Amino acid sequence: MPTSTQSQHVAIIGAGPGGLASAMLLAREGIPVTIFEREPAVGGRTRTIHAPGGYKFDIGPTFFLYPRVLKDIFEACGERLEDHVELKRLDPQYHLVFEGGGDIRATYDLDRLEQEIARLAPADARNVRRFLDDNREKLEAFRPVLEQGFSSPADLFSPAMLAALPKLRPFSSVDGDLKRYFSDPRVRLAFSFQTKYLGMSPFQCPSLFTILSFLEYEHGVFHPMGGCGAVSDAMANVARKMGVDIRLNTPVDRIVYENGEAVGIEASGERYAAGSVVVNGDFGHAMRRLVPEEMRPRWKNKKLDRAKISCSTFMLYLGIEGGVGDLAHHTILLSKEYERNIHEITNGILPDEPSIYVHHAGVTDPSLAPKGHTSLYVLVPVPNLRCDVDWEREAPRYRRIALERLKVLGLSDVESRIRYERVVTPRGWEEDFAVFEGATFNLAHNLTQMLYFRPHNRFGRNVYLVGGGTHPGSGLPVIYEGARITTRLLLEDRERRKAGNGEPEPVVAPVGEAAV
Repeated sequence: MPTSTQSQHVAIIGAGPGGLASAMLLAREGIPVTIFEREPAVGGRTRTIHAPGGYKFDIGPTFFLYPRVLKDIFEACGERLEDHVELKRLDPQYHLVFEGGGDIRATYDLDRLEQEIARLAPADARNVRRFLDDNREKLEAFRPVLEQGFSSPADLFSPAMLAALPKLRPFSSVDGDLKRYFSDPRVRLAFSFQTKYLGMSPFQCPSLFTILSFLEYEHGVFHPMGGCGAVSDAMANVARKMGVDIRLNTPVDRIVYENGEAVGIEASGERYAAGSVVVNGDFGHAMRRLVPEEMRPRWKNKKLDRAKISCSTFMLYLGIEGGVGDLAHHTILLSKEYERNIHEITNGILPDEPSIYVHHAGVTDPSLAPKGHTSLYVLVPVPNLRCDVDWEREAPRYRRIALERLKVLGLSDVESRIRYERVVTPRGWEEDFAVFEGATFNLAHNLTQMLYFRPHNRFGRNVYLVGGGTHPGSGLPVIYEGARITTRLLLEDRERRKAGNGEPEPVVAPVGEAAV
């Protein structure tokens, strides 16, 4: 058992966004924190890699949305986010190209946005402000729910939840809800493709998530200068300044339990005592590796195998000699058969004419490529590893398809100018980045895997979760909010123990969590 001094320590497994935010908030309270990170750099998938030839690429997230939560965390630690990272608001936010005809240069300037939409559907343009007004109310109603923990079924009937319900339309899909405002399917796609941030289909994703596009227009889409990894680096710098010990190149083998409670972790054969353990890793992968099945009776391997998970992505990171014309910072090519593509991906079929997303940050941030060169990030949604796709065989073919799709955007001569290339398939996400089944957006956000039904932030005695696989869910601002919930629960539990009241006792043992 740890000594009374050692038991004050918190061990955080993973230096991703949630782990770094948790470390900052705990250090603010004077708690000694050690982060164990398997990679040589912080950030998890929210980091910027330096490739040969001077090219830089964000691995996963490529923009910053709703910085309010992270600003609050920095301020709580006596710092200002803007003193550490320059966030540049983009206008246009992105360029949507509809293969069936038409395009929208999305902007937070509502007069210009209405003009853009009017070129496709004049009647729909008149409903843009009503959509934004309604979703402003929806977000305000739902924010208290996102900020609360869910440890008991009673939390589903909290005052915040009951107040939010009339705004949520829980049994409608995002696309279904948007039909109340927009008749043109291209316009609905402009306000619903954001469900891909969750790896979900707008035709299945709960209508709550219309707030994603609202957040972009209301609060902005930002580029952190230097890449999204600059945000992770800034968080790590503040955490170290506050006394957090960040140990890189230190993979954790398992959480150590004694008498049913976590007492530390084991890394490289060495044990480290801790009074609390925070797991910041891909949920499915971390559970199988770190937590014995008997300590997760409601998330046994069989349940993990049945859990709904997101799609995956096929990635090209390309260092290109020369420029790419007037390609926007963010460009989304939406295929002519978008709904069919989504259906194919969901059913394990690789689309032959997929939608693609292209990140060309150099238009805003020249530091990401050498002078006279371009760094391009190309993302293609594809099935996860539960589907029978032989990626060793398919990767070369799908690379060709992705490059062909770039030609639709006017990039006809890219291949001959490639000077650096990295391909990541769903298999690569699993093997190189520890992503369960290659599902890059983690557990799906369907009704049976949200709120109380998502893995809880408090996950048994002395074990806590943070990241996209736990409540509130995926996406950087939501993960930062999850860190606030997790640290609040951890601190409350410590106060109870200090007062001699023992661990909290839920009315009913949480679904998926070890009973406490």
